[in-house]
Amino acid sequence: MRMINKNDFLKRSVETLGEIFDMLANLPILQLKDLQGKKTAFVIVDMINGFARGGALKSSRVEELIPKITKLSRMCDELEISKLAFADCHTVASPEFDAYPAHCIMGSYEGEIVDEIKEVGGYTLIPKNSTNGFLEEEFQKWFEQNNKIDTFIVTGDCTDICVQQFAITLKTWFNMQNKKARVIVPVDAVETYDFGTHNGDMMNAMALYNMMINGIEVVAGVE
Repeated sequence: MRMINKNDFLKRSVETLGEIFDMLANLPILQLKDLQGKKTAFVIVDMINGFARGGALKSSRVEELIPKITKLSRMCDELEISKLAFADCHTVASPEFDAYPAHCIMGSYEGEIVDEIKEVGGYTLIPKNSTNGFLEEEFQKWFEQNNKIDTFIVTGDCTDICVQQFAITLKTWFNMQNKKARVIVPVDAVETYDFGTHNGDMMNAMALYNMMINGIEVVAGVE
């Protein structure tokens, strides 16, 4: 990092954050019925017990997403929209535990989708052993078998980790293929966590902004 004056850095950062806040505060609402059901997929990222209900990485912010995502999942069933649910699911040897506390061990309570979303069902479950679900072999198989789908609504957690990595990788794959696609992230259906310097509100805003400048369609919500 080049040498900069701390006061100048903070002043400019506050101004930029204010602009991003205003940008996010004025996003449109997307109407689900306006999408083509057969060409749309609803993606639920890591709405599992280990992030919402218990364990080292449990966050109340994530838990608060459950009613919204459950409602959207039911709406997608009515419109015959395909559904995917990623579930963080690690082996005990996962190198990811060098960066995060041990979590969501394969076969454990933590690695299961929360009951409310599980009860609605109707999704293809894809366990993942990394933060980026796009890389999983099971997703690649699903992706190939559903190659007519060109619109993805991505929900879940964490906005600045798994959601962001999946959404941007998916969008850049379509870009690489010179294919038009919509990758949509509703602000009211994604969240992150608070911990030390990981300011949840700021990290959420920065991740949403980063997705916007990478071609992701960030909207206030989906109704």
